[in-house]
Amino acid sequence: MCGIVGLFAKSPEVERRLGEHLGAMLVQMSSRGPDSAGVAVYRDPAPSGWSKLTLYSANPHQQWAAVWDELRDTFGDCDEPGIRASHAVFVVDTDADAAQTLIRMRRPDLRVMSAGEVIEIYKETGLPEEFAAAFALEDFQGTHALGHTRMATESRVTTEGSHPFSTGLDLCLVHNGSLSYHNRLRQNLRREGIEFQTENDTEVAAGYLAWRLREGASLEEALEGCLEDLDGFYTFLVGTADGFAVLRDPIACKPAVIAETDDWVAMASEWRAIAVLPGAAEARSWEPAPGVVYAWERTKV
Repeated sequence: MCGIVGLFAKSPEVERRLGEHLGAMLVQMSSRGPDSAGVAVYRDPAPSGWSKLTLYSANPHQQWAAVWDELRDTFGDCDEPGIRASHAVFVVDTDADAAQTLIRMRRPDLRVMSAGEVIEIYKETGLPEEFAAAFALEDFQGTHALGHTRMATESRVTTEGSHPFSTGLDLCLVHNGSLSYHNRLRQNLRREGIEFQTENDTEVAAGYLAWRLREGASLEEALEGCLEDLDGFYTFLVGTADGFAVLRDPIACKPAVIAETDDWVAMASEWRAIAVLPGAAEARSWEPAPGVVYAWERTKV
């Protein structure tokens, strides 16, 4: 089934408690996805000209200090990594593409979960409750975040196969549903230079969005293209540096609800995940219409 949650902060108070609220929402989706969980949090922008990488290691004894030394040797300045469970976040004085290339060439034992200026992606197998505790979600502050709980009906349970998927800078996608003919689309996108790290159909959808954005489409245009170019049934929640957007396929057989107050916008597969938020009882709520893009973005300064 899988469960999706998203939270967009409209007030400083919600920003300060973003991780706490997201964790509570994620736990409510445990019955929809007990196999693994993951989140994308948008917070703490890297300095101008710098980039942020979130790395994952399957080695429980990973020596992150050695990775830090490699990055400093190559790029000079690099902040001390922020380590959470099996992941570490590095902020480096270079562009994200150069940093990703170095990691993939020199450290194939590591997986780049996300790259950009503000995004951090964390995901792991196990119950959502265990995930929230292991990664101390309650400590996160930020502007907006996405989460996913997975029931692996089409592939084995792995950290790499969990959501969110990121195929572009500060871009990520979580998905409830299933895509048809995604291997054919994967081949076409590879010819366009889009790289994939798993066989998951959701990563193909993320790659499609990255390609459309690279070609000059707006986020709304890229999502509307999904209605023509992606075959299947789905609810998409897409994160960018500025906000998030929701799209359901034209049949809309996968559940979704959106709610909004003066302090936040929230999206989830079921209302119970939104009900844990402050002021939920007074929120304006609705079921997103089939084939319609809903988006919230921060005002650009």
